[in-house]
Order: sequence, then C-alpha cells, then structure tokens
Amino acid sequence: MATTQHYVWAGGHFVLLLAAVKCILSFVMFRGASPWWYRTGFLGALLSYGIVCMKSLGPVQPNAAYVRRALQDENVQYLLLAFFWWSSKPLTVALIPYSIFSLFHALTFTRTTLMPQFLPPGPPASAGGAPTPHPLAKRLQVWVKANYNKAMVVVAYAELGILLRVVLGAITLQNSLLTPLIYAHFLRQRFYQSTFTREAVTVVNARVTEYATRPGTPPVVGQIWEKVQMVTGRWAGSTLAPQQPAGAAPAAAAR
Repeated sequence: MATTQHYVWAGGHFVLLLAAVKCILSFVMFRGASPWWYRTGFLGALLSYGIVCMKSLGPVQPNAAYVRRALQDENVQYLLLAFFWWSSKPLTVALIPYSIFSLFHALTFTRTTLMPQFLPPGPPASAGGAPTPHPLAKRLQVWVKANYNKAMVVVAYAELGILLRVVLGAITLQNSLLTPLIYAHFLRQRFYQSTFTREAVTVVNARVTEYATRPGTPPVVGQIWEKVQMVTGRWAGSTLAPQQPAGAAPAAAAR
C-alpha cells in the first residue's frame, strides 16, 4: 500500500509535469514562460528528488564517506541541479529532462497506485489465482516499457542541447558565466553514469568532426574543434565512480 510519503513524491512529479507543460507551451507560442510556473516546477522536482535522496542515503552524516556517497548518487546530482535552476534566471529548456522523467514516474504511479482504486481488476489468469490488472493498466505498462529507452535518448540529447544553450547564453550575457561551468560538471557525471549520454556524445562528436574536417570547411574550424576536443578530454578524464548501473533513471519511486 502506498504511504503518505509516496503520494507526496508523486505529487511533486505531477506538479513538475504540469508546470513544465505550461512553460514549454508558452515558450513555443512565443509568450514567454512565467517565472512563477518555472519555479513551481522545480519546487516539485526538489520535493520528489529530496524524498528519494533521503530514503536512499538515510540521515545526513557529517563525514567524508557520506558526502562522497551522496555526490555519486544520480538523484543527488539532479536534486542539486534542480536547486541551481530554481535559484537561477528562468531557462525553459532546463525543464525538459525533468519533465520527461516526471512523465514516466507519474504514469507508473497512476498505473500501480491510482488505477487499482478506481478500475476493477481483470479475471485471474488461472483458477484461484490473483486478479489481473485492468486492461487499461496493462496497455499503460506496455507503452511505458516500449518508450522508456526512447525517452532516455531524448533526455540525453536535450541535456547536450542545454549545454549549448548555456554556453551561448554566457557569450551573449543571457545567463551567468558560472552556469555553463556548473552544467558541464553535471554532464561530465552523466557521461560516466549513463550509457544514453555516452552514446549521444559519441554521435554529436562524430557529426561535428565530420563537418569540421570535410572539404570546403575553413581549416580554422577544424583546428578550433580539435582544441575543443583536447581540452574537453583532459578536463573530463576523471570523475567520481558511478553508484548506480549505467543508464538508470534518477528519482526512483519512494515507497
């Protein structure tokens, strides 16, 4: 049976999802996202991720071992990033990865916790067996499983796109110079912890390299890109070891 904490965790995801849809639609329609909705969305993220972090890490302990274990946890990384986005100038695209995670968590919560309360179960699969889930719940489960990996690929590319956006924002003074540095460190962790991020980086690197070295491209472009690769490779050469299996989705359900 779901606990109050589980409902609060799910509520955070529903709030985040609602606020993200509102902000993204406003952005697409050139209306400008409301700072109130933007920060409300990340408050939902802080609530949900905070609950997960407390459950996975236990009480805060003032020692180096606890801090290191926390920094290796993907949920803590997304929690800290959510706090950074919440306290910074609104950047609508920053909501995209969080909203995708929240969509799948909200659908799973709906299927496992809400639907059984309102939809009658199906007949037992065998005589004397337990009732089967409602057909609608089954279809929802199939959809989630079929689209999860695709969604994680979208998240990986969206996070790379956000890095490009904050770098350009720093150059044009639309966001602070600190933003791309903080976000690049976050992505370095994602590279080592997520197969989806590594695959996205590999594809993007190959595409840019192909463009930078093809005939007709000014040689200076290839030279600049080569230096970017060298500096990035040296900077990202070491990181904390991942705690979770590569590719695992952050913010698992709090039960």
